[in-house]
Amino acid sequence: MRKSFITALIIVMCLPVLSACWNQKELTDLAFVMALGIDRGKDNKFNVSFQIVIPGNVSLMQGGGAGQGLPIAIYSSTGDTLTEAARSVTKKVSRRLYYAHTNLIVFSEEIAKNGLLNIMDALDRDPEFRTTTQMVITRGTPAEVLVSSLANLDKLPVNKITKEIKVTEAMLGENMQINIDDFLAGLVSDGIEPVVNGFRVIGDIEMAGKAKDLQNTKTKAILAADGLAVFKKGKLIGWIEHENARGVVWILNKVKSTDVNINWNGKKKAISMATIRTKTKVSAKVNKGKPVIQIAIEDEGWISEANTDVDLTNPKEIEKIDKLIEKEIKKQILTTVKEAQKMKCDIFGFGERVHRKDPKLWKKIKANWDEQFAELEVNVKVDSYTRREGIRTNPYWKDLKQ
Repeated sequence: MRKSFITALIIVMCLPVLSACWNQKELTDLAFVMALGIDRGKDNKFNVSFQIVIPGNVSLMQGGGAGQGLPIAIYSSTGDTLTEAARSVTKKVSRRLYYAHTNLIVFSEEIAKNGLLNIMDALDRDPEFRTTTQMVITRGTPAEVLVSSLANLDKLPVNKITKEIKVTEAMLGENMQINIDDFLAGLVSDGIEPVVNGFRVIGDIEMAGKAKDLQNTKTKAILAADGLAVFKKGKLIGWIEHENARGVVWILNKVKSTDVNINWNGKKKAISMATIRTKTKVSAKVNKGKPVIQIAIEDEGWISEANTDVDLTNPKEIEKIDKLIEKEIKKQILTTVKEAQKMKCDIFGFGERVHRKDPKLWKKIKANWDEQFAELEVNVKVDSYTRREGIRTNPYWKDLKQ
C-alpha cells in the first residue's frame, strides 16, 4: 500500500514537468514577420520596417479570389537599437511579432556604409530568428520601399526576392544566395571578406507598394537584383557588377549555369555557350617567399546560339570554340580579381588558402594582407568542353551562305 502511494505521488509531481503546452502560442495571437527593412532614421536612430503577412488574403488570392485586400501589411518603428525598435512597434500591432518565418532582411545602402557590426549581434543572438535568413542591400532606394513593394507572379514580395536570387544564381551566375551565417563567417574569418546581393527598384519608385500597379501587364515598379555589395571590416566599400560579379561567383565555385559569348568570323558575340557543369578549385603556393594563387576551372556546356556560319560537326571547329571560351572565361576572372584588388578587399578567400598552405608565412603577412592582396599574383587555367549543340548541328546560316 505504501509503495503504491509513493508511486502515485511521484507521477502526480511529474505531471507539470511533462506538460506539452507550457509554451503554446495561438496562431491568432501571432503576427508572422516575413521580412525586415532597416534604414537610418532621424537622430541616428534605426528605422525598422516589418513586412507582416495577412494569411487570409494570401489564401484567397491564391485560390482565385479578387478584391480581398493586400497580402501584406507594413509597420514601422524607430529605436536606438533593433531590440528597442522591435518592441516599440508593438504599440501599433495587435499581435505578438513572430520571426521564425522571416526569410529576408534588407539593409539600406546608408546603413551598410556606416557598418553592420552593431546590427548583426541582435540577429544572431535571438533564438527565434533564423540565421539562414537571406540578406540584401538596397541601391538608390530605402529598405522600407523594397520591403513594401508588391509583385505580380509571387503574392508575397519576400518570395519574389528570394526566388529571384535563386533563379538568377541558377541561370545567370551574377548573384548567389547569401544568408546571415554566410555574412558572419566572412566577418570573423581571417583572409576573406563578405559580399551581399544588391537590389533596387527599377522604374517609378512611387508606384512600389501600390496595388493599382499590379493591374498593369507591365508594372511601373520592378524589383531587380543588381550586383554584389563588397564589405570590408563590416562596412560597404563598393559594388561589383555584371560580368565582374559573375567572376566572383565563379571563383567562389557557386556558378550553376551561365552564358559565355565569343566572336566568330568577325562578328561580335556570334556564338553563345550555356554552362551545364562547372567546377572551380582555388589553391595557393609559395614562390620565393611570396604567395601565389592558382585558379583552375573546369567547364562543360552546350552551344545555345550560333548566329554565324560555323561547322559544328567539325571537331577542329569545336576545339577552336572551346579555346575561345576558355580565353573569355579567363579574361572575366582576371578582370574580377583586378577589380577586387583595386578595393584591397579579399572577397575570394585567397588569404584562407595561403593560411592553409603555409601558416608561418600567413602569420607574417596577416597584418598587412590588404596590401599583399592588392599585389598578389593570380594565375588562371580554364578547361572548357562543348558537350552538345542543341537540337540541331549546323545553324541555318550555313544554308543561307550556300
